Amino acid sequence: MVSHEEREYLYWLCHVPFLGAVSIKRLYDYMGSYKGIYNIEGTELQRLGLLKQSYVSAFEECKNRKEASDGELAGLEHRGIHFVTSHDPEYPNRLYKIYDYPMGIFYKGRLPDKDRPTVAVIGARNCTNYGKQMASYLAKELTACGVQIISGLASGIDGSGHQGALEAKGDTYGILGCGINICYPKENYGLFEQMVEKGGILTEFIPDEAPKPCNFPMRNRIISGLSDVILVIEAREKSGSLITANLGLEQGKEIFALPGRVTDPLSAGCNRLISEGAGVILSPDSILEYFEIQNGKILRVHEKNENGLAKKEKMVYSCLDLKPKNLEEIVSLSGLSVSECMSALIELELNGLILQTSHQYYGKKL
Repeated sequence: MVSHEEREYLYWLCHVPFLGAVSIKRLYDYMGSYKGIYNIEGTELQRLGLLKQSYVSAFEECKNRKEASDGELAGLEHRGIHFVTSHDPEYPNRLYKIYDYPMGIFYKGRLPDKDRPTVAVIGARNCTNYGKQMASYLAKELTACGVQIISGLASGIDGSGHQGALEAKGDTYGILGCGINICYPKENYGLFEQMVEKGGILTEFIPDEAPKPCNFPMRNRIISGLSDVILVIEAREKSGSLITANLGLEQGKEIFALPGRVTDPLSAGCNRLISEGAGVILSPDSILEYFEIQNGKILRVHEKNENGLAKKEKMVYSCLDLKPKNLEEIVSLSGLSVSECMSALIELELNGLILQTSHQYYGKKL
């Protein structure tokens, strides 16, 4: 636990744009205090090999913003923002295993429980409907078994994973690549607000920091660092999701991937991970067994309650799977007339068993 004064100096250091987590820790280890870093001349840091010559004048200029930084820190709690340092007991202990763990973290809501199993659900932003359903379904089922869900609050797979956890009334945590007071992308603002109440939002970036492209690889190491298991749903051959998975491997985390068709670019990354030794996710059991969680109430797709369905509805339902099919194909497979088929599809949709993904295309709902 650091003193209030030391917390102020660390908070100021987090605002120095060219000092990352490793640089700040190196300076702290050498000087013995954050106040000492502030008080030493930039030229002396350069002489000691702790600061590049090109940064000396900028370092001195940043000292002029210390008073403003103190005022900002004092006002955080009034904005519902918390600042925890790597010296505080509540700092997430999983992050200490990262070489470049953040020296300070901003969060809204709560921090992840240190003792509960945690899974990162990650994948492509421009994903398929199947990918969204699987992310939501797996997160929902894992959450129901007491697992915390971590992701990056991005569009596509990330958002679907968060949504699934919230639907199960569980905890989910979003790691941002921007300031804590910025929701990016804006379309996920509803999720952002819900997660502040049911879980939390975390970032190492100072308030008002824009979502720059260079921030997201840094964000990814926190996603992997906070997780026990990383679950990749859909990912291209070269993607941020694979960066997160590789970071997880370096951190000793277990990797699972959802297999897909070899001709599908969105499955290329997952299939490669599996070929390199990642676990294959076929159901929530794959991960639950890893955690050795015993729960016999896990829902399977084929366990949908069809008892109340009429014969024709059951026939149509049996022709569907998670990949949407068009009406013509369903008519052909079921052997029913178009009108009979449409009537059954409407009933199935009303019962929440299927969904219409686009005009006259239907698929099973997880």
